[in-house]
Amino acid sequence: MAETGNIYFASDFHLGLQTGTPALEREKKVVKWLNSIAPDAKEIYLIGDVFDFWWEYRLVVPRGFTRFLGTAAEMTDSGIQIHFFTGNHDMWVKDYLADECGFIIHTTPFTTLYNGKKFHIAHGEGLGTRDTGYKILLSIFRNKPLQTMYSALHPSIGVGIGQRWSLNSRLGKGIVKEFLDEDREDLIRYAKTILEKDQIDYFIFGHRHLAMIYKLHKITEIVFLGDWIKNGSFAKWDGKNLTFRILD
Repeated sequence: MAETGNIYFASDFHLGLQTGTPALEREKKVVKWLNSIAPDAKEIYLIGDVFDFWWEYRLVVPRGFTRFLGTAAEMTDSGIQIHFFTGNHDMWVKDYLADECGFIIHTTPFTTLYNGKKFHIAHGEGLGTRDTGYKILLSIFRNKPLQTMYSALHPSIGVGIGQRWSLNSRLGKGIVKEFLDEDREDLIRYAKTILEKDQIDYFIFGHRHLAMIYKLHKITEIVFLGDWIKNGSFAKWDGKNLTFRILD
């Protein structure tokens, strides 16, 4: 791993989604961005829903994403750490991305320290929610026996069902909720519960498809990383400052 360099954060590429920009065009844009940051990147955090749907069988993985996976593997081979957080669209990751691409896989929120600043990083699905129906849905998605049963389906059936489900989701239909307010945003509610136990300087979240920084307290900021369905956005930590950029 490089001893010096910037740390980058991005989420919600939704590679493969046939909504917004064409799927192949979006993948090429992500690859172009990865290549642009490679010379000065020390670590990269990809914080969930990198793929619009990913179901990993023991001997079969979804077709496509060759440009992205090849570029990412080349970066990890060069010594850049890439952290991959599972999201609600790609939580069914097993060992392929770690073994073949060198990703560090995270399935739960992760807290780390950089230059004396504490970062709490998570995709965000289900965190802070009061929606019982959504909690039940996530528990079904995460149920190991049900996953085993689903994996018994032929890949052309299992992946086909997943892709159709994704296309008919709220996001697949192009429905994205605007920022609500501090009391109604689940991830802000979640952040406050973490702050009761630990002092965090930066919360980094995906999932909400909001591209913004929210000042929660005098020394605490919440970064909502946005998505890449139409444009693209990312955050960068240079060792002293955290900046946020929305691409054209």
